[in-house]
Amino acid sequence: MDEQIINRVSASSLITFDLEELYTPGERIIFDIKDLLFQGLVLKEKDFRDFINGHDWSQYKQKHVAITCSADAVVPTWAFMLLTIMLQPYASTIIFGSLEDIESQLFYQKLALVDWQKYSHAKVVIKGCSKLNVPVTAYVEATNRLRQVASSIMFGEACSTVPLFKTKK
Repeated sequence: MDEQIINRVSASSLITFDLEELYTPGERIIFDIKDLLFQGLVLKEKDFRDFINGHDWSQYKQKHVAITCSADAVVPTWAFMLLTIMLQPYASTIIFGSLEDIESQLFYQKLALVDWQKYSHAKVVIKGCSKLNVPVTAYVEATNRLRQVASSIMFGEACSTVPLFKTKK
């Protein structure tokens, strides 16, 4: 009695949406302006401009840079703008914020390029397990976009999903 084993998961109409496939490679770094503050409190324009002019900006080539100030200090907006101008010819990405903010921004950029219509009326599983760092913000944005087109949304793996949304018949 040889019964054929049928893989019902691969035979189903489920479409897996894997956010890990949208991961942008490259080193992520923080540029913390606190190290440039006088006595950790104030930004002196002359000292800051001297740093800007003498710094090797090429070290940021093809890196994703988050500019921030972790010190409790008032830093003029123009300082962050000037850092952006200096980083722009080299860095792949420049944001104001944290490493988590970089990750969110990179995923938002990739999610904006997805052809969401190909998920129209589809049963979609947003893959849950990931080897790379996929921020919750990416899952929220993908869900927000899929909710507009998919007939159902689940989370997890095709063999074990958590139902999240289903259109009413």
